[in-house]
Amino acid sequence: MAQLWGGRFTKETDELVYRFNASISFDRRLLQQDVEGSIAHVVMLAKQGILTIEEKDQIIRGLTQIREDAACGRLAISEEYEDVHSFVEANLIARIGEAGKKLHTGRSRNDQVALDMRLYVRQEVLDTDGLLKALLQTLLSLMEENLDTYMPGFTHLQKAQPVTLAHHLGAYFEMFKRDRQRMRDIFGRMNFCPLGSGALAGTTYPLDRDYTASLLGFEGPTLNSMDSVSDRDYVIEFLSALSMIMMHLSRFSEEVILWNSNEYRFVEIDDAYSTGSSIMPQKKNPDIAELVRGKTGRVYGALTSLLVTMKGLPLAYNKDMQEDKELTFDAIDTVKSCLVLFDGMLKTMKFHKDVMEKSAMYGFTNATDAADYLVNKGVPFRDAHGIIGRLVLYCLEKGKSIEELSLAELTAISPVFEADLYDAVSLKTCVEKRLTIGAPGQEAMRAVIERHRSYLEEEWNRTDTGEEKKDE
Repeated sequence: MAQLWGGRFTKETDELVYRFNASISFDRRLLQQDVEGSIAHVVMLAKQGILTIEEKDQIIRGLTQIREDAACGRLAISEEYEDVHSFVEANLIARIGEAGKKLHTGRSRNDQVALDMRLYVRQEVLDTDGLLKALLQTLLSLMEENLDTYMPGFTHLQKAQPVTLAHHLGAYFEMFKRDRQRMRDIFGRMNFCPLGSGALAGTTYPLDRDYTASLLGFEGPTLNSMDSVSDRDYVIEFLSALSMIMMHLSRFSEEVILWNSNEYRFVEIDDAYSTGSSIMPQKKNPDIAELVRGKTGRVYGALTSLLVTMKGLPLAYNKDMQEDKELTFDAIDTVKSCLVLFDGMLKTMKFHKDVMEKSAMYGFTNATDAADYLVNKGVPFRDAHGIIGRLVLYCLEKGKSIEELSLAELTAISPVFEADLYDAVSLKTCVEKRLTIGAPGQEAMRAVIERHRSYLEEEWNRTDTGEEKKDE
């Protein structure tokens, strides 16, 4: 058992206790961040005269070699070490000798792990934002292609009013756009550097925390050392945002599953994103959509678990906080894979436009417009509502849509109906006359699409954090 804190102890830790306490099986993925943070730390130590230039150069060379060797597989991360931090430090000492023992000067494992996790989550926030942008671009392309693809809009899973596929997909564009906004919010709040906070009360070494923060691309140092080592708000915020993403993906997946069913037949999922049955040869199952829907609970579980873990912890650091990593790593991996797969499924999905249009027609989605037609002819709305109700009942009995009724059939129900009704209740008219911003009419939709296109062309300006500009 390789550990760096044994001076206080007179006997070895029990093997089972050691394994229970160790985190290297999962925090090994923080090696890149651990090396990055350590390099910034020693650069600052040398600037402050705490290390010599020669010691700094030795340590940086050693750390860089460890990072490169681990990345290409020349150096295996051994689980004989308690965590990735002790693995890196022990290997550094083995490679460069005495200078390696000075790496930890002015630093605790508490602020070290706080930094590593913050660097890791910060990058994952950016990566998740990039995947959301890709999905939004797919949605925008589909919206542009389906401005005149008519379909029923639903409430209570009942056909309600006609909309277009572009308008329906636009609702999900808004959801995922809000998810991206949450990424920006999280980034802005978390982009402060905890390194230099020590175990909980800072250090007596003359550290330059502002300099270290700037080297690592942070807006500045955190301002309370106790909060710095015990803060996991940014992880909880990120898990909350990931849960929202999964909720949106799950809602969309549920619709894809319904649309793919024999009863709807609105879409056909590409073979690459479907599976068959081991016994029923006719089946083509929407497994990707179902798995995305199912994995949503997994991400919710990570959020709930970390909230429960943190709720009773006194200041400052407690070992319970080690539980943040496995949960967060799994949630991140889950959400990123779901975004990639869902985007691919959506890009290759075939929409049966004729089926969608027929569903809108025979679902009486134009009934409200028929009532409005009567109102415009001078019929009080309550009376018009009743007339159209009787009209729909008649259609159901005859197996017809409103458009398929003869003028004689229409006037038998109300003499107010005239031939101009047919144009008034056509799906095209019902949709196109809705022109207020946010409505499904083509003019309104084109204006919204133009706004969306401009939004996706904007840059996320993070120069005030020391980072490069990044396209959204």
